[in-house]
Amino acid sequence: MQDAPQLHSSIVAMVSLASGIASNHPDRGQCQLDRLRQAGVPQQQIDTVIEIARHIRDEAAQKLDAAFDAAAGAAAAGKPKVEKGKPVSEQTCCTPTASGQSCC
Repeated sequence: MQDAPQLHSSIVAMVSLASGIASNHPDRGQCQLDRLRQAGVPQQQIDTVIEIARHIRDEAAQKLDAAFDAAAGAAAAGKPKVEKGKPVSEQTCCTPTASGQSCC
């Protein structure tokens, strides 16, 4: 079996930054931000990574909240959480960010 080619360090930093943001990691990706800036990655690309990661984090939190509310009886009381006019259970698995960036 051949060794897999190594990912470029900027790709590793972007993946690490995004996963740290999406998981609410306490370090907040500061090390990765420094690495990306030192590598000359354009700020617009960094901002896009941050936007997508935050969107995924927020979407996951909304779905967890909706599941909790349903389990707690809020849905039975006629108060299901909705986003863009649809109950969370009917939403697609991936919605675009506020600026229209795809997270899929």
